[in-house]
Amino acid sequence: MASSGQTPFVSLPVTLQLKTSSLPAFKTSINTGPRGPIRLAQGIQAFIGVGREWLADVTQSANSSAGLPTELQLGLLSPTYLRRLFERMGATYIKLGQFIASAPTLFPQEYVEEFQKCFDQAPPIPFEEIKKIIQDDLGRPIDSVYEYIDPNPVASASIAQVHGARLRGSRDDVVIKVLKPGIEDILVADLNFVYIVARILEFLNPELSRASLVSIVKDIRESMLEEVDFYKEANNIESFRRYLEDMGLTRQATAPKVYHHCSTRRVLTMQRLYGVPLTDLESISSLVPNPEASLITALNVWFGSLLACDTFHADVHAGNLWLLRDGRIGFLDFGIVGRISPETWAAMDVFLASIATEDYESMASALIQMGATNNDVNAVAFARDLENIFSTIKDLDTEIVIATAREGRSGSTAVAANILVDERQMNKLFLDVLQVSESYGLRFPREFALLMKQLLYFDRYTRLLAPDMNMLQDQRISIVSNRRNKYKDSFR
Repeated sequence: MASSGQTPFVSLPVTLQLKTSSLPAFKTSINTGPRGPIRLAQGIQAFIGVGREWLADVTQSANSSAGLPTELQLGLLSPTYLRRLFERMGATYIKLGQFIASAPTLFPQEYVEEFQKCFDQAPPIPFEEIKKIIQDDLGRPIDSVYEYIDPNPVASASIAQVHGARLRGSRDDVVIKVLKPGIEDILVADLNFVYIVARILEFLNPELSRASLVSIVKDIRESMLEEVDFYKEANNIESFRRYLEDMGLTRQATAPKVYHHCSTRRVLTMQRLYGVPLTDLESISSLVPNPEASLITALNVWFGSLLACDTFHADVHAGNLWLLRDGRIGFLDFGIVGRISPETWAAMDVFLASIATEDYESMASALIQMGATNNDVNAVAFARDLENIFSTIKDLDTEIVIATAREGRSGSTAVAANILVDERQMNKLFLDVLQVSESYGLRFPREFALLMKQLLYFDRYTRLLAPDMNMLQDQRISIVSNRRNKYKDSFR
């Protein structure tokens, strides 16, 4: 690639440039395999389908005197239509959309907000196919391993399907997470296609090379392929369980035990935990006398794992963070994890402390240390802008909606709560921080966005379960200590 200030067509002959720049892309296209042409045909169908939706909207808008909205002028590259296209394209692109939603440090704000609507739900595949995958992978009759498998799935997402079961012999209740058939081939084909496109775009526009487009695609590829390797998820779970044991926290929190003798790359058998999400107010109150104490435990366990584990749980939404029947906190689903470099953690440590103390000069310094930039940043002006942003957090409104529903034959009433308003406001706050940081030339690693996303989840739980508690200032919560024994002491 030519150096800055030169065009590639001057620095190299065109044919030589094309050959050298396309070699990785050519190798990648070979690795795509026979699934590539099939996915191309499916992609064309999806493109035509969303194109028809766009054309219908354009026709309808053309009859209006207001003129054509900007979103329609952008065509299928607009946030709304691009999200619809991704959803039609299936597993890979749904995951890619979720990556965009979780990486506001890398993508424009309007795309981040739109792709937060990209839900990972998929119709279940027939149980006979699931049984075949389990038997093929375990290499022995299913009846010799499991006493019973519920044919009705507990959950079905784009990549995997989960079934309840009972082990033969021990009779332990378990869940079996099974990779859907052919999904890995689809991911490889799709991600290789995205990589090829990124290489071509970088060749056509060297500015994209300086924006590290191919590096971003490589990060996405590695992250998504990790999700379809259940050996890696099993290792993430075991690492978290070792952390709990080493810190003496097994009476406060847990993660599912992995049954290695009936787990493979495509089949993950785990202990079944029974509990309720942290948004189920009535059930939580029936399980523990003090929901606030349970929330503090969850916060301390998660913050402690940032220091003591190689990875941290990077998806603590209510479906993955439960209060168990025995009063412990249960951490579920370790498919999405983050990794913090020592440099990022050191800056994050100061950043969190500065939020608690409202020390905006320290906050600015921490963000400058964390963000990659070649510019000289005016720290005083940056701190002043941050103070203006964070002053709005005191004005955030929270609306708690209580929903009741009758449960089956028992006629009992389940009460669930959800926070409707503050999610958009908190996401806006985070995006405002990123936007003002970028105005000073700062670009943050994705792990910073992952950490902040989890803090927003915990902020919602705090507003629901302990509305009078300040999560970042409460002395019962250990956030910014590097000494492991302090995390132990916080539970005594």
